[in-house]
Amino acid sequence: MAGAAPEGSQFDARQYDAKMTELLSTDGQDFFTSYDEVYDSFDAMGLQENLLRGIYAYGFEKPSAIQQRGIVPFCKGLDVIQQAQSGTGKTATFCSGILQQLDYGLVECQALVLAPTRELAQQIEKVMRALGDYLGVKVHACVGGTSVREDQRILSSGVHVVVGTPGRVFDMLRRQSLRPDYIRMFVLDEADEMLSRGFKDQIYDIFQLLPSKIQVGVFSATMPPEALEITRKFMNKPVRILVKRDELTLEGIKQFYVNIEREEWKLETLCDLYETLAITQSVIFVNTRRKVDWLTDKMRSRDHTVSATHGDMDQNTRDIIMREFRSGSSRVLITTDLLARGIDVQQVSLVINYDLPTQPENYLHRIGRSGRFGRKGVAINFVTRDDERMLFDIQRFYNVVIEELPSNVADLI
Repeated sequence: MAGAAPEGSQFDARQYDAKMTELLSTDGQDFFTSYDEVYDSFDAMGLQENLLRGIYAYGFEKPSAIQQRGIVPFCKGLDVIQQAQSGTGKTATFCSGILQQLDYGLVECQALVLAPTRELAQQIEKVMRALGDYLGVKVHACVGGTSVREDQRILSSGVHVVVGTPGRVFDMLRRQSLRPDYIRMFVLDEADEMLSRGFKDQIYDIFQLLPSKIQVGVFSATMPPEALEITRKFMNKPVRILVKRDELTLEGIKQFYVNIEREEWKLETLCDLYETLAITQSVIFVNTRRKVDWLTDKMRSRDHTVSATHGDMDQNTRDIIMREFRSGSSRVLITTDLLARGIDVQQVSLVINYDLPTQPENYLHRIGRSGRFGRKGVAINFVTRDDERMLFDIQRFYNVVIEELPSNVADLI
């Protein structure tokens, strides 16, 4: 596994870094300034009393690295580009920044947050509501798969913050059900994912409809060059708060691989691991929706209890399944990358990549779910002969060594 990169390896670190460097020095004058001030406690950030109450009531005690550096510049009204791995508290960073700046006497939409999936938008809405509980914030999630009429009714009754997916938000702006006149904060969450999902044009269209003097925040786990390019178009002297790629450690998460010569032998391996899976809560990732259904059927036909979700299911079904999983009544969830970023399940301590992700970046979003805020986790990667190159890329991309799974896997969890 170690040694030189196999030929034709997808990820070329040099090319990536060269493109980044070229992007970062426009006309010899840096587009970003970096922001390095660190606040060790929420109390030191100058936040309003009722926001602090919400933060502590939500269960935060000490700010994570991105929160120590990211909340204050956002509160100051600066344009920010913040990069940190999944599970480090980016959501609470921009929610706090928005909640600190709202005028609660004015029941008009003052902040717009865009996210790539409904699950993530709904997750952000929950965090925003919880943190803003003592401030009386009114938040609404505008996402596809829900009633347009209901959205229009809630928006017309007045909200402070709208969180949504690009399609529905653009629709609401176009119908003038969402009025842009008072919007002064605009956040793109998981910007890398938004761009890779083809939302680029819609984001531009939405931006065209917003007031020209607007604060912009871009949050992302990875910063591909396209994401930086888009930030240039809308941002004004942004400050960049960056956890460098080499520091994007997957701390606290033990990572292993299992050599499985052939694809068709993966199922046996998974069934052997099933007893271990069911001790804790675990998520199994596969690369296609069809495979979610196939694997779910196979596991159930062997009397293993599993739940499954993917993008073809309607929203209601997904919600019910996620509720069962969160409550612990179902312990094993089979899913695709689509949901990797929307699963904020505190108890997940084991992730299995039944299929390796097709992009090295997605590895982070999948396994970064487990050790949230320093909790421990284990990731097990199933690797066939065809996957060896991808495993190599992932190790190089994240500067990690993934070792072979020892036989005492149950003791690790």
